[in-house]
Amino acid sequence: MAGNADALRSVIADAASGVALALRGGGGPDAVSGILHPDNPFAPAAVRVLGADVLAPYALGHPPPTADAGHAQSVRMALAAYPPGADASEVSVWSYGGLAEAARRFLPADGALPPVPDADMAWTGTDPWQRLAHRVSQLAALAVPGLADGLAANLAPRVDDLSRGFVRAVRRRDWLQAAGVGRWLARLPDVPETLGLDTGLVFVGRLGAADPRVDLHVAAAQRFFGRGR
Repeated sequence: MAGNADALRSVIADAASGVALALRGGGGPDAVSGILHPDNPFAPAAVRVLGADVLAPYALGHPPPTADAGHAQSVRMALAAYPPGADASEVSVWSYGGLAEAARRFLPADGALPPVPDADMAWTGTDPWQRLAHRVSQLAALAVPGLADGLAANLAPRVDDLSRGFVRAVRRRDWLQAAGVGRWLARLPDVPETLGLDTGLVFVGRLGAADPRVDLHVAAAQRFFGRGR
């Protein structure tokens, strides 16, 4: 069991590194196809963890992957194997919905993709700022131009609370949470200049460099929104 967990973490890390490389212009948008090939038994679970980020490089305008691209097949497998259950958390429903939305946007249409599920947004207005920052960091893969626009609109009025969450995560040295919240702040309007988001993202990227997911979020903030350079 421990060996399986280690293997899954390794695939997630390798795929995150591949996406970050593609966002920075290296390796091409298909950089993760070999890593997330459907012959790899851990590929669908890794796709479910990384969510829409496995397709994020295609938001840069590259041609969509072919139907037989390794990660395209694994995305379909993940969507079929890991739908949120009736008691799933809001984060699980939103992350699945983000992956489904990205698949419908970037994968060849073949009728095999599930619909994007309805997801509750009440928490975006009612969560205390600490809880809000935690959940938003878990949904960092949705901070892609044109993806989850409704969520972005609902989060815009909470920029000050998310800024507090970003500072708190940095002070706690929780680099993954800081990178995720910072990536969302990079997308949202009216971020306070006093936050120093660009400098903060660079700092988080350096201190959290050991985690490829931190590097991925910082790379996304830079490439998609021009923040953290």
